[in-house]
Amino acid sequence: MTEFIGDLARFPFLQYALLAGFLVSIACGIMGSYVVARRISYIAGAIAHSVLGGMGAARYGEVVFGLSWFHPLLGAIAAALISALVIGLVSLRAREREDTVIGAVWAIGMAVGILFIFKTPGYNENLMSYLFGNILMVSREDLWLTAGLNLLILVTGLVFYRQFLAVCFDEEFVLLRGLKVQAYYLLLLSLIAFTVVLLVSVVGIIMVIALLTLPAATASYFSRRLWHMMGLSVIFSILFTSGGLALSYAPGLPAGATIIIFAGIVYLLVAAVSSALGGRRFIA
Repeated sequence: MTEFIGDLARFPFLQYALLAGFLVSIACGIMGSYVVARRISYIAGAIAHSVLGGMGAARYGEVVFGLSWFHPLLGAIAAALISALVIGLVSLRAREREDTVIGAVWAIGMAVGILFIFKTPGYNENLMSYLFGNILMVSREDLWLTAGLNLLILVTGLVFYRQFLAVCFDEEFVLLRGLKVQAYYLLLLSLIAFTVVLLVSVVGIIMVIALLTLPAATASYFSRRLWHMMGLSVIFSILFTSGGLALSYAPGLPAGATIIIFAGIVYLLVAAVSSALGGRRFIA
C-alpha cells in the first residue's frame, strides 16, 4: 500500500488508472442501481457477451470485405443496442421471463462472435483485449470518453429519474399516469447497453459486469431509496477500484481480477452478516 501511494505521484499510468476507476464508478454506480433494482443483473452479462458478436462481425467485414471504417467499437455499439432492444421487446410483448430472454441473447451473441472470429483470416488478439481489459493501460482519450459517458448518464438520469424509478418498482403506476412504459423501459435498457459497450473499451467486459452489479448490490443493504443506493454504489465502486489497484500493485497481481475479488468478498461479507441478522438492512 505504501509503495502504491509513493509511486502514484510519480507515474502517470497509475494516476490515469485511479482516475479511470473514479469515472467508471460514477457510470456503473448509477446504471448498476437500475440493474439491481429492476433485478436484471444478468443483462450486463448478456449485452457484454453479445458485444463480442458485433466486434467479430466488424473485424470480419474489415478483413474480408475491406471495410476499414467498420471499427470493432462500432460493431460493439450496434450489437449492444440490438441486444438491449431484443431483450426489452420480447420481454414486454411476448410476455417472456426476462431471465430466459437474457440467457438466449447471451448464448447467441457469444456464439456469433466465436463464429466470426473463427472465419476471419488470421487471429485478432485485440478482440480478446476487450474481454479482459487492462485498467493500467488507460489513455487520456479513454478518460475523456468515460467522462462524456458520465455526463450523458447524469443528464439522462436526472431528466427521467421519476420515470425510471416507476419502471423499476411500479409499472402499474406508470400505466395509470398515462406514461409509455415500453418507451422508458427500452430507453433504460439502451442506456445500460451504451454504458456496457463504452466501458468495455476501458476496463474490459468482465470488470464491467462486476462493477455494474457488486457495488449496487452491496449498497442495497444500506439504502431505502434509489438515489441513496446510487450514491452509495458510486462510493463502494470507488472503494473497490482504488483499493483493488492498491492491493494488486506491490505483489504484481492483475489489477482487474484483484478489484473484482475485493468487491466480491465485501459483498459476500455484507450479505452474510445481513443473513445472520435475519435479513435486516443496515439502516435505521
